[in-house]
Amino acid sequence: MRILSRLGAIIGIAGAQLRSQRLRTILAIVGICLAVLSMTLLASLGVGVVETGQQKFDSSGRDLWVTGGPVRLSPGAGGLDSPLDDAHSVTAKLDAHEDVRAAAPMAFQTVYVSDTPNDFQTIIGVGAPTGGSAVTISSGRKLTPGDPHYAGGDYDGPMTHEVVISPEVAERMDVEVNDTLYIGSSLATARQNKFTVVGISSTFSTFLGSSNVVMHLSELQEVSGTAGTDTASIITIKLVDGGNPQEVATELEAAYPQLDFRTNQEQLQSTLRQQAVVIAAGACLVLLALVSGVALTMNLLLSLVYQQRKEFAALRAQGLSVTTLVGIVTTQSLVYGVTGGVAAAGLTYPLADVMNVVIERVVGFENVIAVDQRIVLVGFGLAVVIGVLGAVTASWRLSQQPVTELLDE
Repeated sequence: MRILSRLGAIIGIAGAQLRSQRLRTILAIVGICLAVLSMTLLASLGVGVVETGQQKFDSSGRDLWVTGGPVRLSPGAGGLDSPLDDAHSVTAKLDAHEDVRAAAPMAFQTVYVSDTPNDFQTIIGVGAPTGGSAVTISSGRKLTPGDPHYAGGDYDGPMTHEVVISPEVAERMDVEVNDTLYIGSSLATARQNKFTVVGISSTFSTFLGSSNVVMHLSELQEVSGTAGTDTASIITIKLVDGGNPQEVATELEAAYPQLDFRTNQEQLQSTLRQQAVVIAAGACLVLLALVSGVALTMNLLLSLVYQQRKEFAALRAQGLSVTTLVGIVTTQSLVYGVTGGVAAAGLTYPLADVMNVVIERVVGFENVIAVDQRIVLVGFGLAVVIGVLGAVTASWRLSQQPVTELLDE
């Protein structure tokens, strides 16, 4: 009974102090809540990016990704430079492998696009086939099968002047199927090359996260001046049923050491490594938020102890034990931590939904922030830990205060 009475007294006194210091209580709870929210949302963003990336690679219908090295910005008209030359020839050799069902070269080049000979905008141009079940056309049709202009490497075949555009381009330029677009890697070449919109597809914009125009590879090479070297950015490979991507990649790497072969998982990892600075910045923000939450809580608790030092000293002089006073401070800290953790857990899901809507409108990716229940539970645990750390610090400060000196102030 004595223990229960003491516990009741501790909770009663702590509750009275929390009510009397409402502003400090609110600030402490908000600080812990914000610290935990930053951790849960950024961690959920990291999980969502990995899951979204994996889904995009898996849904691409491709098993291997082949490059000749890293893709670099070219010093020209805002294009992309890739060391993968003789793309059609290399693709034909890879396509001849017994475990390869289909290989296709793709190029990505920044091009100028406009529905008039003026007012051009820079958009990603994709040189790739638009056949296969992985490509969906929402309006119109796909490109004419094959690559007529390539003509076996002579680049003297007829150009179809066909282009499939993303919905973003259609909306931005107010064009639809059968309308005309001027496209080229420079303003001069763009004005000389008119393409007819034959279809609208969100497939590549979903994969790239950006608006784009898609045409035959040879025609993109022609308007960008890379036909002579047959330059591509990447070659995608689809294996036969039952083919093991890792085993085939190892075998092809031995046959073509100048090329890099990656599975879907390896390609995703390579993409994430290229964003190491962004990932590191996000991790630093999480750490900063947690440190700030701990510092704010400790500062508030120490401030509370300091401002009430005479009251605490008077209670101790009347026989109240240090243990009881520490219990009061600890109770306050746990209230801060638990309340802040519950608030953060409750806000994580609706805030994630709001941020997903914003991200989808900005970059076109859905559900990038994937909230996992385990992340929320870890966040709640961190909130309690922050409260405990604050209690330990404030209790230590309280135990160091001499009663006689405080009463003499």
